[in-house]
Amino acid sequence: MLNRCFFIIMALLLVSGCSINPATGQRDFVLMSEQEELALGRKHSQQVLKEYRVYDKPSLQQYIQSVGDRVAAVSHRQNLIYRFTLLDSTQVNAFALPGGYIYITRGMLAYLNSEAELAAVLGHELGHVTARHSVRQHSLSTATNVLGGLIVSASGVQGVGQLTNILGTGIVRGYGREYELEADGLGVEYLAKAGYPAAAMRQVIVTLKNQELFDKKLALEEGREPRAYHGVFSTHPDNDTRLQQVLGRIGQGLATSASDKQDIGFLKKLDGLTFGDSEKDGIIRGRHFYHPDLNFKLRFPANWRILNRPGSIAGSAPRNEAFIQVRLEDLNKKITPKEFLSTRLGIGKTVSEMALSVEGFSGYMAVVEGKTPYGQGKVRVAVLFEGLRAFVFFAAAKQADRFEYIDSLVLNTIKSFSALNRKDRKVAKELKVSLVKVSRRNRKMASIAKKSPISHHSEDQLRLLNDFFPKGEPKLGDLIKIIR
Repeated sequence: MLNRCFFIIMALLLVSGCSINPATGQRDFVLMSEQEELALGRKHSQQVLKEYRVYDKPSLQQYIQSVGDRVAAVSHRQNLIYRFTLLDSTQVNAFALPGGYIYITRGMLAYLNSEAELAAVLGHELGHVTARHSVRQHSLSTATNVLGGLIVSASGVQGVGQLTNILGTGIVRGYGREYELEADGLGVEYLAKAGYPAAAMRQVIVTLKNQELFDKKLALEEGREPRAYHGVFSTHPDNDTRLQQVLGRIGQGLATSASDKQDIGFLKKLDGLTFGDSEKDGIIRGRHFYHPDLNFKLRFPANWRILNRPGSIAGSAPRNEAFIQVRLEDLNKKITPKEFLSTRLGIGKTVSEMALSVEGFSGYMAVVEGKTPYGQGKVRVAVLFEGLRAFVFFAAAKQADRFEYIDSLVLNTIKSFSALNRKDRKVAKELKVSLVKVSRRNRKMASIAKKSPISHHSEDQLRLLNDFFPKGEPKLGDLIKIIR
């Protein structure tokens, strides 16, 4: 009886949810009207702008919009208004929301070398919108949740619903590969129709492939898992597969030939673009973290990876053996640092505790037993008061027998907290993209990298910026991007 109900419900859902895809012309399973899609896009666009800032350069924003408009003019779904926004983020990323909201980060923009490549990135994201990928994902997820609830009701077994959710997530992630390849194909089509060399899509994918190879190298050195393009926003297929698929599509005659001539006009638009950390979010220089706006600095243990996240700064030991996190909270009541630990953080019983004073800032710290990312164990907790704000520190070690050693490193970091002096403020300046013409004196990337302020792997990073990764040299007279 249960099986019969399942298939009847599935058939009803499929019949009621079928519609013609505006980009592919094929039947799709969707459970959302266009008005609902647009409302979903408006809602999520507000969330995006809470997490990211818009990059503060109106002329560059207008340029991004103009390139996007040119590609959108030859795309499907001409009834939509498309918004293209440059975000102030170091991430190498671009993503699309339902209803025409498309974003590219300055981190991604820095590694592009022509307007055609920018158009390729935006064209790919347009493909997600025109093919209604978000709607199709949402519809499939909704259907599996509905079925899961019905199966639970019919069977009386709660675990079945959870299993269905897991399967639904797996299905959606599986379709992620199909959607990305479909967006690549649509992007190539839009590029060619807009008058750009569609081979620019190939170059963008090569750029992403090189980013992946470089990050694998970094991940091996830092003892972590490599990051993937698009991060948490979607599950892009691996770059090797994407490259083969797009090359195949270009080979079918859609592409115009790519030019070897530099796009000087585009490169000049990148002159002055912030590279790496921004002063508004804080600057990482070697072991040190500086925040000009909040007027503080910290020194992390040697060889730890510093992670600058929205709302917090964190440090991770090699092979993820330990971590420390620092976050900022407002003070609302006149309480002592010790009372802050008990009332705001809910800390009761402690293994040890003591008052803390660092560079004139009053504080309190304790070791407690609690949950950590590694399981149950000891946690170092500390708070420092600075004016009307509290800096809160949490740290833990993966191995219990290493806690004392890790704790000594963490205490050194906590005690390094101080206000910025004049020298610190000079160090904590944003790096910027700058353009130079290649001459006989600066023809080799290795020699150019020696003068770069990039703190690690400067040659690799300059090669990535200029499409010479992992090897190759610019020609005399070429305009190349450096960092100042």
